[in-house]
Order: sequence, then structure tokens, then C-alpha cells
Amino acid sequence: MSLLDIITKASANTEPHSSLAEHPILLNADDILLKLKPEAENPIPHRLDVLSLVLEACISLEIWELLEVLIVNGLIDHSCYSNLIINISAKKRSDLLCLCVKQARNLGSVELLSILKYFLCPPKDGYASMVNVRKEWESQALLAIEKARLGKKSQLAKEAAILLMVAHDGFSDAELCLHYLLASNNVDEVILSSSLSRLVGKELMNLIRYLGKWLKKYERFPQAIPYPKASSVLGLKICDWVPKLEDVAKCLGFVVDENFSSLMLHPEFHEELKSIEGVVSSLAFEAKFCCSMTNVIEKLRGDLQS
Repeated sequence: MSLLDIITKASANTEPHSSLAEHPILLNADDILLKLKPEAENPIPHRLDVLSLVLEACISLEIWELLEVLIVNGLIDHSCYSNLIINISAKKRSDLLCLCVKQARNLGSVELLSILKYFLCPPKDGYASMVNVRKEWESQALLAIEKARLGKKSQLAKEAAILLMVAHDGFSDAELCLHYLLASNNVDEVILSSSLSRLVGKELMNLIRYLGKWLKKYERFPQAIPYPKASSVLGLKICDWVPKLEDVAKCLGFVVDENFSSLMLHPEFHEELKSIEGVVSSLAFEAKFCCSMTNVIEKLRGDLQS
């Protein structure tokens, strides 16, 4: 009998127990979870078998709180993520899918493509759990504002608040979920490029519009730059998941390179690309100007030192 069968049978048994067991067994949940945690690159096979059964039970019985604990605490082995992502997507748990993106290392092309397709064209039933993702962004933004108003490190908090405002306002719930994927350091560029080449139609259009939003945001708010200290000093961990301008530019480059023929042959993409072209030109000019100013400053420093 599998662990899933045991849990299912226990859940179905609603008869009250008349007395305690003669020899009760006390379980320490912390010890159990620690034993499930992979200790090395090659975990013991029987632990993986147990972990797979636990994940299967969590998905089948919809024990989402336990599954969240397993994901957040890094207790899931890399080999389990492929099936987990597929199953979570099937259950329309968008918030847990975001956690997988944050925790998983070196996602494969199948998992990455599945995540992209899910958030670019979300299923109708998937929006309910996306609310949890938006609430997290909103709560962190409000916390930044509160720290800016009252905290000792008010300047850092103000800068973080601006960054989170830029990342939140104007983006749909599904696009907030895409932030995690775009900002992740765990995604291999070759695999990402390959996955982007397999997007079609509305998926591709929604991605281009999403990237266009980011470019326009960075054009309008050049002061919105990453603040690594916001996470460690202020506890605003979500600041680590705001895509940088270079993340956006890199992804857009992959999209154009991998889908050039489709973009040129289908007129519906042309208007979006023209809009993005103007923003890119503006950002490129600003970057060139900044580089020129940097060169002038360095030259002046050299002259003063000599």
C-alpha cells in the first residue's frame, strides 16, 4: 500500500477514536522534514521514493500548506520538479508555481516552456491563486512605504518603494508572476532561448507586450534600479525579484532572434515592435550619453591626479 493509499484511507475514516493508543507514537515534524531534505548531489534513492510519495499525496489531496513548506525550505530534489510543475499547473495553483520558479535550480526546457505558456496565457481557473501573488507584492510595497516614513534607513526604503511601485503598477496578476522567471538567476540562457523559440501566437504577443511595459517603465523611471540591500537590511525580499533592465533587454533579444521570421511575417506584431523600437532607441541614447559622461569624468580625474 502506497503512502497515498494510507493517507486517503485515513482521511475517509471519520469514526471518532474511543481512546488513545496504548503506546502512542510522538512524531516530530521537523525531524521528518529534515530527513527528506537532499543532503548531496546524489541523494539516497529511498529518500527520493518517499519524497515522491509525499508530493503525490500533497497534490492529490490538495494539501497545499505542506507542499508550500516543502518548496520554500528547499526539501524538493531537482529530479522531482518536472512532474511537480506539471501537476501544479494542472491544479491551477499559480502561487505555488511561482514558488517553484524561485526555488528550483536549472529548470529544463520542458518545465520552463510549461511555465511560460501558463503565465502568458493563463487558464481561467488559474487567476484565483494569482491573487496571492499580487497580495505579496502589495504587502511588500506597503512595508517599504511604512519603513520610508518611520524607519532610520528612510532613503533606502524610499528607493525600494519606488522600485516596487514600478514593478507592481500597470502589470496584470499573470505578469507579476512572470517577474520571478525574468529575474531568476537559476534559468540557463540557452534553455530560455530555446523555450522562447517555441512560443506561438498570443503567447508571443503577450510576452512582447510584457517586455514592452518594462522598457517603458525604465524609460520613465530611470531611478528605479536594483537595491540588494533592501532585502537584507529592510527585509524586503521581493526586491530581489524585480527584473533588471538588462534582464528585460536580454529576454527581448532572445525573442527577436528566435522568432524573427514569425515577427516579420505577421503584421499584428509590427505595431508592438515599432512601439518598443522607439523606447529602445531612447534608452540606448541615454546609455550612450551616460557612457560619454563617464569617460569625461574619468579623464578629468586623470588630469587632476597628474
